[in-house]
Amino acid sequence: MILSKQAKEQFQNNPAQFIEEAIKEFARTSPLNRLPFIKDYVIWDEPLVKFANGDDPIFTEYKTIITPTHLTPREALAKAYNKSPENMPVHLSVVSWILPAVEETRKSNRRETRVPSRLWSHTYWYGEKFNEVLREYVAKLLTEMGYLAVAPMLQSYFKVDRNEKGPYSNWSERHIAYAAGHGTFSLSDGFITESGIAHRCGNVVTSLILPASPRAAESPYSNCLFYVDGSCKACIARCPVGAITEKGHDKKKCEAYLRDDISYLRKDYDVGGTGCGLCQTKVPCEFQNPTKKLKKKTE
Repeated sequence: MILSKQAKEQFQNNPAQFIEEAIKEFARTSPLNRLPFIKDYVIWDEPLVKFANGDDPIFTEYKTIITPTHLTPREALAKAYNKSPENMPVHLSVVSWILPAVEETRKSNRRETRVPSRLWSHTYWYGEKFNEVLREYVAKLLTEMGYLAVAPMLQSYFKVDRNEKGPYSNWSERHIAYAAGHGTFSLSDGFITESGIAHRCGNVVTSLILPASPRAAESPYSNCLFYVDGSCKACIARCPVGAITEKGHDKKKCEAYLRDDISYLRKDYDVGGTGCGLCQTKVPCEFQNPTKKLKKKTE
């Protein structure tokens, strides 16, 4: 990657703006953000980009909330460079982005009731391949500028384990997005941003100092109508196997459905993996933060 003198000057003048625009430009122009068999079909809308302080206390709290093995940004960066966390730079940041699914993909999944649509499954498969390349691109961009950088999801130390509640990982991109102020969690365990719940997350840890985006949410669930006033149970009705109830999301039921019930779709849709996403479409939080309407009424 060879950066022009102008690009380097723009970076020096406003690194946060430069990084945000670089991510958006990559999404606009990369051929990997297109489905290979539908001409000009864009997979992801314009990304949402925010930043977190790499030493925000919330990252340590995740060791209690998620698992003791969940990495802090400092630990994730140190492991990538084979150093101890104490030997990392004094200040670290996390670049976090959201990739919202385009409307046509969401519409296709709204029509489904038992299995994900073909478009949704292709977005899940090819869209994550783009996300992987975007992680690599952002990390390389930062290292080219002279900073340490790593995408933890792409590292060999990233792991998914299981306990009595189901699968969990040592680097949760949804929780990283929450720390960066992108939004809050939902009854279905999804993550509701200002662009809704139908999306994918990505992030990179870096030694570049970036201004931390504020967390405006009052609670970890304040974008979810069910937790705000109990008025919405749409995701419960959308789940084909009853994995979502008023008590929350049964990750084991959800995983079994993906592994056993719809595994045949991989061959039918010609993908290596397929999500479901029924609970992320035809719901009030599909493409927006639904609680904004409530806030306007009370103002």
